[in-house]
Amino acid sequence: MRVHHAASSIIIASATAFAPPSSPPRSGYRNHHVAVPSISSTSLCAIETAEMAPRNMPPLDPWSQQSGIQKVDGLELYSEDGLDWQYITTQDIPQGTTLMYVPAGVCLSSSVVARELEAASNGGVAAAVDQLNRIGGQNSVADFYLFVKLLAEYEAGENSAYHPWLDSLPRLYYNSVSMTDFCYECLPPLVFSLSRLEKVKLDNFKQVLAKVDIVSDYTKNNLEVIKWAFNAVYTRAYADKDGQGSDVTITPLGDMFNHGTETDVEVYFDEGGNAMVYTTRDVPAQSPLRISYGCPTNPSFLFARYGFLDETSPATFCKMMDIPKNEENVNMGMDFSRMLFYHETGDISPEVMDVVLYAKVLNGLKSSPETDGYKQAFYNAHVQGDEATKAAIHEQFRYETLTEIKKHVDTFLESLDALEAKSYGKDLNEHPRLPLIMRHNEFVKQTFLKVQGNLAAAGIGQMEYA
Repeated sequence: MRVHHAASSIIIASATAFAPPSSPPRSGYRNHHVAVPSISSTSLCAIETAEMAPRNMPPLDPWSQQSGIQKVDGLELYSEDGLDWQYITTQDIPQGTTLMYVPAGVCLSSSVVARELEAASNGGVAAAVDQLNRIGGQNSVADFYLFVKLLAEYEAGENSAYHPWLDSLPRLYYNSVSMTDFCYECLPPLVFSLSRLEKVKLDNFKQVLAKVDIVSDYTKNNLEVIKWAFNAVYTRAYADKDGQGSDVTITPLGDMFNHGTETDVEVYFDEGGNAMVYTTRDVPAQSPLRISYGCPTNPSFLFARYGFLDETSPATFCKMMDIPKNEENVNMGMDFSRMLFYHETGDISPEVMDVVLYAKVLNGLKSSPETDGYKQAFYNAHVQGDEATKAAIHEQFRYETLTEIKKHVDTFLESLDALEAKSYGKDLNEHPRLPLIMRHNEFVKQTFLKVQGNLAAAGIGQMEYA
């Protein structure tokens, strides 16, 4: 999680050096009992979830030692503002070094949590999951188990085995589920669509949470706490990591690495479910240790899900949202991670050229004996790897292809100007995410302006479009 404020830097030093575990990991966390909560002001005030509540970091290191988490010497938590914390190294660390070991009993694995919650429930958790599947949330079930787990641990307060870690988590987010309705009006189409998907997940979780019988009505009706738990799951859980299987897993302390376009660390789960964080390259002292949160060429996803703008992203999706996502277009390269405009140069990826030529130019040709074969010939050449035929068809329709791209770029830039004008004069206290939205839009705008300039230099100038 990244926020941007100016303040003096803070380092929390670790007193624990890494050593291979000499005994099996503790199982107390994995078997931690979830009881139907009894509501008291003490338990529910143990973790303050208001956006500007401070993150309680000092107890985190002693808790990690007691929990069996091991870290290499030189691995330190660092913050410039007391809000956004990340790991850095104070020593040179070679590639392949295991930086951190998190026992399976401390990791929050969705499959293990599911069994735990259902054992503590009288059928309410299963009923909620069934409803989530029926309303189209089947891809979010693993995350929902973790969400309910965090709510149950929140209600346990200081009695939770995870309390020091929970109390260290962020409260302030700039992502899609934290935005106001007006903020959504200032989003370009792609990030709006991605943000709506995140919001729908939250709405689904709120809806089915009513059936869960191990969380109190007080918490079920507390939107602040619900958003806190939802954001904690969706910004901290790992999926599809080596050795993890189909689980979604949160690894306490292993969730404190920030995102980077160029990464330094990766997470691996062994057969026992223990998590190891290791370096993927040599890392010099005083460097941040970064992990990938997602495709570096899709900053809009990172913005919607995590609430930060990755200005080191080398490219952005070309924002063409009007091309049907059918099998042939996907085979041609239609994908957010492939249809790119490059930020520094304004270059256009080959996949943009291929898809625009195939799905727009050739698809739009009027039927005649001279034109009817081009679309199929281009597709066959692409599938068969016949680059010579592809290049010949590209050359024949180069002007038409670049004209389609120019039309899109011009129209999109006009829409960005309109979104910027809409934001003028708005109260930032009421819409605190608006400046970040405008920074995102400006990042995209500068990329599109470079593409526009390149097209003009290629002779694709101002014109009236049909």
